[in-house]
Amino acid sequence: MTMSWRPQYRSSKFRNVYGKVANREHCFDGIPITKNVHDNHFCAVNTRFLAIVTESAGGGSFLVIPLEQTGRIEPNYPKVCGHQGNVLDIKWNPFIDNIIASCSEDTSVRIWEIPEGGLKRNMTEALLELHGHSRRVGLVEWHPTTNNILFSAGYDYKVLIWNLDVGEPVKMIDCHTDVILCMSFNTDGSLLTTTCKDKKLRVIEPRSGRVLQEANCKNHRVNRVVFLGNMKRLLTTGVSRWNTRQIALWDQEDLSMPLIEEEIDGLSGLLFPFYDADTHMLYLAGKGDGNIRYYEISTEKPYLSYLMEFRSPAPQKGLGVMPKHGLDVSACEVFRFYKLVTLKGLIEPISMIVPRRSDSYQEDIYPMTPGTEPALTPDEWLGGINRDPVLMSLKEGYKKSSKMVFKAPIKEKKSVVVNGIDLLENVPPRTENELLRMFFRQQDEIRRLKEELAQKDIRIRQLQLELKNLRNSPKNC
Repeated sequence: MTMSWRPQYRSSKFRNVYGKVANREHCFDGIPITKNVHDNHFCAVNTRFLAIVTESAGGGSFLVIPLEQTGRIEPNYPKVCGHQGNVLDIKWNPFIDNIIASCSEDTSVRIWEIPEGGLKRNMTEALLELHGHSRRVGLVEWHPTTNNILFSAGYDYKVLIWNLDVGEPVKMIDCHTDVILCMSFNTDGSLLTTTCKDKKLRVIEPRSGRVLQEANCKNHRVNRVVFLGNMKRLLTTGVSRWNTRQIALWDQEDLSMPLIEEEIDGLSGLLFPFYDADTHMLYLAGKGDGNIRYYEISTEKPYLSYLMEFRSPAPQKGLGVMPKHGLDVSACEVFRFYKLVTLKGLIEPISMIVPRRSDSYQEDIYPMTPGTEPALTPDEWLGGINRDPVLMSLKEGYKKSSKMVFKAPIKEKKSVVVNGIDLLENVPPRTENELLRMFFRQQDEIRRLKEELAQKDIRIRQLQLELKNLRNSPKNC
């Protein structure tokens, strides 16, 4: 265990960081947060909008609320509701702040364009509908440095890489033997790490799909993983042999043994890890409890120094995180969570603050940070180029809005072939639910085709009559 009396801990400028909960009027209230038990955050935040997956009868939906619109949200507030099944994950495009990706139990991934000022009515038409998975899609993740490259992980055990410039999957990562639980990128997006229900931790070269490192975690059942910036380290959260919550630190180039394993507590909820590369701080938030522990990470032993714990009696279902350029630098805010409190239908912002006496800009806690400009185009990245993120300074406060606009490609329905496999060919259902869903979808399709056929029959009859009339008209005599 890392004890708090270590000198490394004493010298830390983050040893007094504290969590500050927003006043009630700055929270978002009256939100029917989804009751889905899937282990995702169900929440995505950027500098303009807060998106939350909601309970909905039939299909799946999520709310998109402008950040300044705090307080009580009306029950009939418009939703994004085009999916036919529960929405399982949502993520904002890091470079275009009104574009959001969602994935669902209906096997599709969809890209939505949120209008200026938020929704005025329900949105059912997606900018892009991406079909390639044969089972529900549990995770979506944008590439950190390349514009319009999106990763999706499905219950078909596949990760698809989508080039949204063309609206097609361009690569398939097919090395997992069970459901993928988590995906995380290193800083330049040249490596992808995943945790999987098959108890393996993997480091993958995403373009080739090659597994570079693999750990078989028998003693530490991995749930979540996060790349620790450019430290060449990974951090996983999971469960020990004694069913206690545990974290482990790994060298990304050698996963044969963790560098350290540390017991956290005996609670049963999942531990969500969040890493801030600018401050080298790691936050651990327990699902189903209200605590957020935080640590400082270094490349030297003891690697992990415990700082403090933010405590709250209200349990969190998930947490959204504000991008760095959306923080209040004048208040010395270094991280901001948006906590989902299901029982109260409440979203509660929690600011992590470094106490400083001076009002001037604190250079030492705000280094240059990844901004809103992509470093690469999809073609460059797919062609093998890696590039670090384009950095920005937070000194002037964040005013600049991204000039990028999303142009949806024009698509025609056809088969989706990746690595020589048609992803849309019929795959036998594995569960009764899947069978039912497939049955209803086919019934709808049959109904639609019958209607189309009936309309075509009527049209044929009309044309036959018109032709007969033309033939019988005296002008043709």
